[in-house]
Amino acid sequence: MAGSQDFPVDGRNAGVLVYVNQALVPREEARVSVFDAGFVLGDGVWEGIRLHKGRLLFLDAHLDRLFEGARAIDLDIGMTRGEVVAALHATLAANGMEDGVHVRLMVTRGLKKTPNQDPRHTIGRATVVVVAEWKQPSPTLLSKGLNLFTSTIRCSPADMFDMRLNSHSRLNLITALIQAIKAGADEALMLDPAGFVSSCNATNFFFVRGGEVCTSTGDFCFHGITRGNVIALCRANDIPVRLGNFALKDAYGAEEAFVTGTFGGLTPVASIDGRRLPAPLPGPTTQRLRALYDALKDGGEV
Repeated sequence: MAGSQDFPVDGRNAGVLVYVNQALVPREEARVSVFDAGFVLGDGVWEGIRLHKGRLLFLDAHLDRLFEGARAIDLDIGMTRGEVVAALHATLAANGMEDGVHVRLMVTRGLKKTPNQDPRHTIGRATVVVVAEWKQPSPTLLSKGLNLFTSTIRCSPADMFDMRLNSHSRLNLITALIQAIKAGADEALMLDPAGFVSSCNATNFFFVRGGEVCTSTGDFCFHGITRGNVIALCRANDIPVRLGNFALKDAYGAEEAFVTGTFGGLTPVASIDGRRLPAPLPGPTTQRLRALYDALKDGGEV
């Protein structure tokens, strides 16, 4: 079994330099304190960004989400937008990276006086880490697709735990994925509180019925940058798309399905709860949208 985050090992990553609080250090020396709020509580926000042909893809959208998320949890990143961009480019330059790189930008509330959840016990500034690795999606995913399993863990509303925040707190999503793995699947499909299809544990979910691309309203799932780009590509290229409340049976009856994420782009789905989708992998709509997305990555417009 292979999840949407699977990748071939690249030996170059053993020697990468990691950005930790304004310093570039060897991978084996990249550490934060056990009193860091991210370690103690998962208190922080993060972004995953692709480096493609010398460009950090959709960087403005990622930084918008990072700073909006930080403001929502009253976290002062302690760096301007320009300083964050400079840290990203410094990390890439130090590692001689130009293409085929995945960047994880992580910000936590920083060091705490004691391991508790009170943010008033934070000492000093936020912890900022940039991990850049040569990392590409597993090539077999395109032909094999993902097998999804519907988890009992529900996506939560914003007034309980806001799934639209890219927060370090991921235990609910990890629990959903563990259920899927134990069931012999690759990734978890998750429903919203009303039982409508919402998203997967690490990606956004789309399915195609009668030539129409369908996805959730987005009220209960993370707002993926790739998800937004795919919806915009559909609208710009006369591909019918509908955001709505869909029952699980609607997804079961799909001709094809795919998931989206910064790392994998568009990854086809082979089956849902043991029900094999009929279209060959990748399906025709998935193939067309992958081509449009690849063109967008290369500098095209939506």
